Amino acid sequence: MANQVRQKRVADRIRAEMSDLLLRELSDPRLKLVTITDVNVDRELAYANIWVCRPDGNSAEDDVLKAFEGAKEFIRREIAARVQLRHAPELVFHWDHAPDHAEKISHILDGLKESKK
Repeated sequence: MANQVRQKRVADRIRAEMSDLLLRELSDPRLKLVTITDVNVDRELAYANIWVCRPDGNSAEDDVLKAFEGAKEFIRREIAARVQLRHAPELVFHWDHAPDHAEKISHILDGLKESKK
């Protein structure tokens, strides 16, 4: 089992390598403008939960997740080689709804400011 510092280090490296793969290696048009928002690795370093989003919001969720599922094994091999782990973690992709929620909250707060004036 990995301690919390190692978990964080591995998660940060996976996030960096995923970002590099998105920029340089993955040419799927569904993955354009995708942002890796967070990566969490379990204690055994067996699973990496990767949260992604795209500026056009929830309308792209299905396409982006399908694209990642199709490229999962390629991404896993690349991460294993780049991060130099004995066993590459199983990748689990999730859609991050937080940016959409933050935008809605921002609009609500802006509306409250306007109504106060």
